[in-house]
Amino acid sequence: MHNQAPVTFLKREIALAYVLSYLVALLMIVVSLAGLIFSAALYPTQELKQAFVANDVVDLFIGLPLLLGAMALARRGKLAGLLFWPGALLYVIYNAIAYAVALPWTVQFVVYVAQVALSSYAVIRLLTSIDAVAVRQHLTGAVPEKFAGGVLAGLGGLFFLRTVAQIVGVLTGGQVVTGAEMAVLIADLVCTPLWVAGGIWLWRKRALGYVSGAGLLFQASMLFVGLLVLFLLQPWLAGVPFPAGDFVVILVMGLICFVPLGLFVRGVLTKGM
Repeated sequence: MHNQAPVTFLKREIALAYVLSYLVALLMIVVSLAGLIFSAALYPTQELKQAFVANDVVDLFIGLPLLLGAMALARRGKLAGLLFWPGALLYVIYNAIAYAVALPWTVQFVVYVAQVALSSYAVIRLLTSIDAVAVRQHLTGAVPEKFAGGVLAGLGGLFFLRTVAQIVGVLTGGQVVTGAEMAVLIADLVCTPLWVAGGIWLWRKRALGYVSGAGLLFQASMLFVGLLVLFLLQPWLAGVPFPAGDFVVILVMGLICFVPLGLFVRGVLTKGM
Protein backbone atom coordinates (compact mmCIF):
# COMPACT_ATOMS: atom_id res chain seq x y z
CA MET A 1 0.00 0.00 0.00
CA HIS A 2 1.38 3.40 -1.00
CA ASN A 3 1.57 6.24 1.47
CA GLN A 4 -0.44 8.85 -0.38
CA ALA A 5 -0.57 12.62 -0.20
CA PRO A 6 -2.45 14.10 2.76
CA VAL A 7 -6.13 13.24 2.62
CA THR A 8 -7.02 16.95 2.58
CA PHE A 9 -5.64 17.16 -0.96
CA LEU A 10 -7.20 13.96 -2.32
CA LYS A 11 -10.81 13.13 -3.06
CA ARG A 12 -10.07 9.45 -3.74
CA GLU A 13 -7.20 6.99 -3.74
CA ILE A 14 -4.60 7.18 -6.52
CA ALA A 15 -3.21 3.65 -6.51
CA LEU A 16 -4.22 3.23 -10.16
CA ALA A 17 -2.24 6.35 -11.09
CA TYR A 18 0.85 4.77 -9.51
CA VAL A 19 0.38 1.55 -11.47
CA LEU A 20 -0.12 3.40 -14.76
CA SER A 21 2.87 5.64 -14.12
CA TYR A 22 5.14 2.72 -13.28
CA LEU A 23 4.08 1.10 -16.57
CA VAL A 24 4.91 4.34 -18.38
CA ALA A 25 8.31 4.46 -16.68
CA LEU A 26 8.99 0.85 -17.69
CA LEU A 27 8.11 1.63 -21.31
CA MET A 28 10.41 4.67 -21.19
CA ILE A 29 13.29 2.48 -20.09
CA VAL A 30 12.59 -0.14 -22.75
CA VAL A 31 12.21 2.19 -25.72
CA SER A 32 15.07 4.49 -24.71
CA LEU A 33 17.53 1.63 -24.19
CA ALA A 34 16.35 0.02 -27.44
CA GLY A 35 16.90 3.30 -29.25
CA LEU A 36 20.46 3.54 -27.94
CA ILE A 37 21.42 -0.10 -28.43
CA PHE A 38 19.66 -0.71 -31.75
CA SER A 39 19.80 2.81 -33.17
CA ALA A 40 20.80 1.65 -36.66
CA ALA A 41 17.69 -0.51 -36.95
CA LEU A 42 15.20 1.70 -35.13
CA TYR A 43 16.36 4.98 -36.67
CA PRO A 44 17.00 4.01 -40.31
CA THR A 45 17.91 7.50 -41.56
CA GLN A 46 20.59 9.93 -40.46
CA GLU A 47 17.90 12.53 -39.82
CA LEU A 48 16.14 10.26 -37.32
CA LYS A 49 19.40 9.36 -35.59
CA GLN A 50 20.29 13.02 -35.20
CA ALA A 51 16.86 13.81 -33.78
CA PHE A 52 16.25 10.90 -31.43
CA VAL A 53 19.44 9.18 -30.23
CA ALA A 54 20.37 12.11 -28.00
CA ASN A 55 16.75 12.42 -26.93
CA ASP A 56 16.79 8.80 -25.73
CA VAL A 57 19.60 9.77 -23.36
CA VAL A 58 17.62 12.79 -22.18
CA ASP A 59 14.56 10.64 -21.52
CA LEU A 60 16.58 8.13 -19.49
CA PHE A 61 18.53 10.60 -17.38
CA ILE A 62 16.10 13.53 -17.11
CA GLY A 63 12.55 12.50 -18.00
CA LEU A 64 12.53 9.19 -16.14
CA PRO A 65 14.14 10.43 -12.87
CA LEU A 66 11.84 13.45 -12.73
CA LEU A 67 8.76 11.27 -13.19
CA LEU A 68 9.87 8.80 -10.52
CA GLY A 69 10.99 11.64 -8.29
CA ALA A 70 7.59 13.36 -8.44
CA MET A 71 5.89 10.06 -7.66
CA ALA A 72 8.23 9.46 -4.72
CA LEU A 73 7.49 12.91 -3.29
CA ALA A 74 3.75 12.35 -3.67
CA ARG A 75 4.09 9.01 -1.92
CA ARG A 76 5.81 10.80 0.98
CA GLY A 77 2.88 13.19 1.25
CA LYS A 78 4.53 16.17 -0.46
CA LEU A 79 2.13 18.46 -2.30
CA ALA A 80 4.83 19.48 -4.78
CA GLY A 81 5.18 15.89 -5.92
CA LEU A 82 1.42 15.53 -6.32
CA LEU A 83 1.21 18.73 -8.40
CA PHE A 84 4.25 18.08 -10.60
CA TRP A 85 3.52 14.41 -11.25
CA PRO A 86 0.97 15.17 -14.02
CA GLY A 87 3.52 17.52 -15.59
CA ALA A 88 6.11 14.76 -15.75
CA LEU A 89 3.53 12.53 -17.47
CA LEU A 90 2.73 15.33 -19.92
CA TYR A 91 6.43 15.47 -20.74
CA VAL A 92 6.23 11.77 -21.64
CA ILE A 93 3.13 12.40 -23.76
CA TYR A 94 4.87 15.21 -25.67
CA ASN A 95 7.90 13.07 -26.52
CA ALA A 96 5.85 9.97 -27.33
CA ILE A 97 3.72 11.95 -29.80
CA ALA A 98 6.86 13.21 -31.54
CA TYR A 99 8.35 9.71 -31.76
CA ALA A 100 5.07 8.17 -32.98
CA VAL A 101 4.69 10.76 -35.76
CA ALA A 102 8.30 10.71 -36.93
CA LEU A 103 9.21 7.03 -36.86
CA PRO A 104 8.10 4.26 -39.26
CA TRP A 105 4.91 2.44 -38.34
CA THR A 106 6.41 -0.63 -36.71
CA VAL A 107 6.04 -2.13 -33.25
CA GLN A 108 7.66 1.06 -31.94
CA PHE A 109 4.57 2.98 -33.00
CA VAL A 110 2.39 0.76 -30.82
CA VAL A 111 4.66 1.33 -27.82
CA TYR A 112 4.57 5.11 -28.20
CA VAL A 113 0.80 5.10 -28.61
CA ALA A 114 0.62 3.01 -25.44
CA GLN A 115 2.77 5.60 -23.65
CA VAL A 116 0.41 8.37 -24.74
CA ALA A 117 -2.70 6.41 -23.72
CA LEU A 118 -1.39 5.27 -20.33
CA SER A 119 0.07 8.68 -19.48
CA SER A 120 -3.10 10.50 -20.54
CA TYR A 121 -5.30 8.27 -18.40
CA ALA A 122 -2.93 8.66 -15.45
CA VAL A 123 -3.05 12.46 -15.81
CA ILE A 124 -6.85 12.43 -15.91
CA ARG A 125 -6.95 10.09 -12.93
CA LEU A 126 -4.67 12.36 -10.93
CA LEU A 127 -6.40 15.62 -11.81
CA THR A 128 -9.81 14.21 -10.95
CA SER A 129 -8.51 12.73 -7.69
CA ILE A 130 -6.87 15.90 -6.37
CA ASP A 131 -9.10 18.21 -4.33
CA ALA A 132 -8.41 21.37 -6.35
CA VAL A 133 -10.44 23.57 -4.02
CA ALA A 134 -8.38 22.45 -1.01
CA VAL A 135 -5.16 23.08 -2.97
CA ARG A 136 -6.33 26.59 -3.90
CA GLN A 137 -7.21 27.39 -0.29
CA HIS A 138 -3.80 26.12 0.80
CA LEU A 139 -1.74 28.00 -1.82
CA THR A 140 -3.65 31.25 -2.38
CA GLY A 141 -1.25 34.13 -1.81
CA ALA A 142 1.73 31.82 -1.38
CA VAL A 143 2.39 31.29 -5.10
CA PRO A 144 2.69 33.89 -7.90
CA GLU A 145 -0.64 33.20 -9.63
CA LYS A 146 -0.58 36.21 -11.96
CA PHE A 147 3.09 35.97 -12.88
CA ALA A 148 3.17 32.19 -13.32
CA GLY A 149 -0.15 32.11 -15.13
CA GLY A 150 0.85 34.95 -17.43
CA VAL A 151 4.17 33.33 -18.34
CA LEU A 152 2.53 29.97 -18.96
CA ALA A 153 -0.27 31.38 -21.10
CA GLY A 154 2.12 33.71 -22.92
CA LEU A 155 4.62 30.99 -23.79
CA GLY A 156 1.81 28.65 -24.79
CA GLY A 157 0.22 31.24 -27.04
CA LEU A 158 3.56 32.17 -28.60
CA PHE A 159 4.52 28.57 -29.39
CA PHE A 160 1.03 27.72 -30.60
CA LEU A 161 0.93 30.61 -33.08
CA ARG A 162 4.47 29.80 -34.25
CA THR A 163 3.50 26.16 -34.73
CA VAL A 164 0.34 26.98 -36.68
CA ALA A 165 2.28 29.40 -38.90
CA GLN A 166 4.92 26.76 -39.65
CA ILE A 167 2.36 24.05 -40.41
CA VAL A 168 0.47 26.40 -42.70
CA GLY A 169 3.77 27.23 -44.41
CA VAL A 170 4.45 23.54 -44.97
CA LEU A 171 0.94 22.85 -46.28
CA THR A 172 1.10 25.77 -48.72
CA GLY A 173 4.56 24.83 -49.93
CA GLY A 174 6.23 27.94 -48.59
CA GLN A 175 8.30 26.13 -45.99
CA VAL A 176 10.13 22.82 -45.92
CA VAL A 177 10.72 20.86 -42.71
CA THR A 178 12.09 17.41 -41.98
CA GLY A 179 9.91 14.58 -40.72
CA ALA A 180 11.36 14.94 -37.23
CA GLU A 181 10.68 18.68 -37.23
CA MET A 182 7.08 18.09 -38.31
CA ALA A 183 6.69 15.56 -35.50
CA VAL A 184 7.77 18.19 -32.97
CA LEU A 185 5.31 20.66 -34.50
CA ILE A 186 2.48 18.16 -34.03
CA ALA A 187 3.50 17.63 -30.40
CA ASP A 188 3.55 21.41 -29.89
CA LEU A 189 0.13 21.71 -31.52
CA VAL A 190 -1.30 19.22 -29.04
CA CYS A 191 0.38 20.50 -25.86
CA THR A 192 0.63 24.30 -26.13
CA PRO A 193 -3.14 24.95 -25.91
CA LEU A 194 -3.00 23.22 -22.53
CA TRP A 195 -0.37 25.77 -21.43
CA VAL A 196 -2.69 28.60 -22.45
CA ALA A 197 -5.70 27.12 -20.65
CA GLY A 198 -3.74 26.28 -17.49
CA GLY A 199 -2.11 29.69 -17.46
CA ILE A 200 -5.44 31.49 -17.76
CA TRP A 201 -6.98 29.38 -15.01
CA LEU A 202 -4.02 30.09 -12.73
CA TRP A 203 -4.08 33.83 -13.57
CA ARG A 204 -7.77 33.93 -12.64
CA LYS A 205 -7.10 31.91 -9.46
CA ARG A 206 -9.42 29.12 -10.46
CA ALA A 207 -9.11 25.97 -8.39
CA LEU A 208 -8.13 23.87 -11.41
CA GLY A 209 -5.47 26.45 -12.28
CA TYR A 210 -3.47 25.73 -9.13
CA VAL A 211 -3.39 22.03 -9.96
CA SER A 212 -3.00 22.08 -13.75
CA GLY A 213 -0.85 25.23 -13.86
CA ALA A 214 1.78 23.77 -11.56
CA GLY A 215 2.06 20.59 -13.63
CA LEU A 216 2.17 22.46 -16.92
CA LEU A 217 4.91 24.78 -15.65
CA PHE A 218 6.85 21.70 -14.63
CA GLN A 219 6.33 20.09 -18.04
CA ALA A 220 7.43 23.24 -19.86
CA SER A 221 10.55 23.51 -17.72
CA MET A 222 11.38 19.83 -18.32
CA LEU A 223 11.05 20.36 -22.07
CA PHE A 224 13.38 23.37 -22.01
CA VAL A 225 15.95 21.55 -19.89
CA GLY A 226 15.70 18.48 -22.11
CA LEU A 227 16.20 20.53 -25.25
CA LEU A 228 19.25 22.31 -23.81
CA VAL A 229 20.82 18.97 -22.86
CA LEU A 230 19.91 17.62 -26.31
CA PHE A 231 21.83 20.46 -27.95
CA LEU A 232 24.86 19.64 -25.80
CA LEU A 233 24.72 15.92 -26.61
CA GLN A 234 24.06 16.04 -30.34
CA PRO A 235 27.62 16.94 -31.42
CA TRP A 236 28.94 13.79 -29.70
CA LEU A 237 26.07 11.40 -30.35
CA ALA A 238 24.84 12.57 -33.75
CA GLY A 239 27.87 14.30 -35.25
CA VAL A 240 26.10 17.62 -35.85
CA PRO A 241 27.51 21.08 -35.09
CA PHE A 242 26.60 22.63 -31.76
CA PRO A 243 23.69 25.07 -32.42
CA ALA A 244 25.00 27.94 -30.31
CA GLY A 245 22.34 30.42 -31.46
CA ASP A 246 19.45 28.05 -30.78
CA PHE A 247 20.98 27.13 -27.41
CA VAL A 248 21.02 30.77 -26.29
CA VAL A 249 17.44 31.39 -27.45
CA ILE A 250 16.11 28.30 -25.66
CA LEU A 251 18.14 29.14 -22.55
CA VAL A 252 16.58 32.61 -22.37
CA MET A 253 13.08 31.25 -22.94
CA GLY A 254 13.75 28.51 -20.42
CA LEU A 255 14.77 31.05 -17.79
CA ILE A 256 11.48 32.84 -18.35
CA CYS A 257 9.77 29.58 -17.40
CA PHE A 258 12.19 28.51 -14.64
CA VAL A 259 11.65 31.68 -12.57
CA PRO A 260 7.87 31.30 -12.01
CA LEU A 261 8.35 27.57 -11.45
CA GLY A 262 10.96 28.27 -8.78
CA LEU A 263 8.67 30.81 -7.11
CA PHE A 264 5.82 28.32 -7.23
CA VAL A 265 7.97 25.65 -5.59
CA ARG A 266 9.08 28.12 -2.93
CA GLY A 267 5.47 28.99 -2.22
CA VAL A 268 4.52 25.35 -1.82
CA LEU A 269 7.48 24.70 0.47
CA THR A 270 6.75 27.74 2.65
CA LYS A 271 3.34 26.25 3.34
CA GLY A 272 5.07 23.25 4.85
CA MET A 273 3.99 20.71 2.26
